[in-house]
Amino acid sequence: MGERQVFVLKIADFILLSTLVAFAPNSSADVESAQRLYRQGTLASGALLRGERDSNGYVEGSAAACVNCHRRSGFGTTEGKFIIPPISGKYLFRPHGDGPEDVDFRYGPAFIPKRDPYTDATLARAIRSGIGREGKPLSELMPRFALDDATMADLVAYLKNLSSGPVPGVTEDTLHFATVITPDADAVKRQGMLDVLERFFRDKNEFIRGGRLPMKSDRGVMYRVTRKWQLHVWELKGPADTWERQLQERIAAEPVFAMVSGLGGKTWAPIHRFCEHESIPCLLPNLDLPINAERDFYPVYFSKGVLLEAQLIANRLAERGKLAGTTRVLQIFREGDIGQETANALDHELKATGLSSESLVLKRPGSEQELARAVNSAKAGDVLVLWLRPKDLLLLPRTTNSQMVFVSGLMAELENAPLPLAWRETIRMTYPFDLPDLRKIRMNFPLGWFKVRNIPVVNERVQSDTYLACRILSESLGDMLDSFERDYLVEQLEAMLSRRLVNGYYPRLGLAAGQRFASKGGYIVRFAQPDFIHPVADGGWIVP
Repeated sequence: MGERQVFVLKIADFILLSTLVAFAPNSSADVESAQRLYRQGTLASGALLRGERDSNGYVEGSAAACVNCHRRSGFGTTEGKFIIPPISGKYLFRPHGDGPEDVDFRYGPAFIPKRDPYTDATLARAIRSGIGREGKPLSELMPRFALDDATMADLVAYLKNLSSGPVPGVTEDTLHFATVITPDADAVKRQGMLDVLERFFRDKNEFIRGGRLPMKSDRGVMYRVTRKWQLHVWELKGPADTWERQLQERIAAEPVFAMVSGLGGKTWAPIHRFCEHESIPCLLPNLDLPINAERDFYPVYFSKGVLLEAQLIANRLAERGKLAGTTRVLQIFREGDIGQETANALDHELKATGLSSESLVLKRPGSEQELARAVNSAKAGDVLVLWLRPKDLLLLPRTTNSQMVFVSGLMAELENAPLPLAWRETIRMTYPFDLPDLRKIRMNFPLGWFKVRNIPVVNERVQSDTYLACRILSESLGDMLDSFERDYLVEQLEAMLSRRLVNGYYPRLGLAAGQRFASKGGYIVRFAQPDFIHPVADGGWIVP
């Protein structure tokens, strides 16, 4: 072989190697770097991402992150008259015609029929210079980013794969969902919740039109396929430190798109961690003690539960405690129940008020003497806070020395709390819901639904919240068309909650990016004369 042939072969090998490198999949480090840029506004070097605007200066760091406008899913959003277009791979790099399968009503006037796809080069130009695929300037809302070639290549590769792959739990004709029940969950609430879930899923599937392919009318209007809903009930067993492993085994055997409702007891932390780690929406479980981690994305709760009640008490004491001559806050809770965490939360809240807090732990179930000693240790100037269940409230002594007493409405079963009459005259109850008279008309919807379907009401609040969770899931999915992406489901839920008018026990619900508790306030209530049975607001709705 001559020198010229050897030289040509070496050149060919070099070109082939260069081509393979150029088209090799990005490494996990490159993907993580692009994801940090997209979600956090941080470059691989650790420097802050900076975006320039023609007339409005610049944005930097987290304020410049793509996720703020285009959202985690890359599907964009709308805010008033402003429409943020999608930037996920299948929207940027796939050619679109004007056929029904290409129509997307979510973007209204921003929808561009017959658009050409972006290339790597034209997308880089759009990001750097603000010039779109047709050579026209993009909206002035879109900053211009001076990214180097390596960073740009990583970002373009990230966008190509964003919300573009197969989604677990989604098949051609079925959406799979799970509901999780912890082993210490209340048995009566469990059955009530399952009655609602199973019937809602059955109703949903009875109205499915069927068919696998999109159907078109004579006018060319597309009807997306309505998929069946399949419910998987995941009942956990054993100690909490084994629950995440059990969930890993479950989802490997039964992939699901999301978790809906669910029922917990003393802790939900393993389920919360699992959902966040596995990127699975965990929507609106029935909990008294949720996990307070609003920086996490996938778990969404109705409210902070007893943690909200602690904030309501702290708010009231900050306003009136010192005026009433309060010297100490004495908290009583049962060992092994959620009162420990709640007492710690209130103690933390009280530090800002300058009030001291002490806790007494009940260790002997059913002991009237132990409870009486704890209650009677409160002095006249003390605030007494009871984080107790009905079984303990039934054992309360006839009177107390404290002239300011609070009881957890969630733990005591709200207006059904078995409080002695003498206590009802002075006690104040935290009430993180709308009052019975104010929610009465709204409750006609779930209660009527239960009645028509012969579902026994064994726990009105849990069953109403379960029904509401199913309705919210259904409405969120209804706006997604065929874009079944987990991130997008959470974003749709955020967007539609504030538009809902009928929310069962809650006067209003709302979420935004960085918020994971849909109801944010509550009342402090007293019991009205003459019978001291009916709860009435002792002040306005409080949002701590």
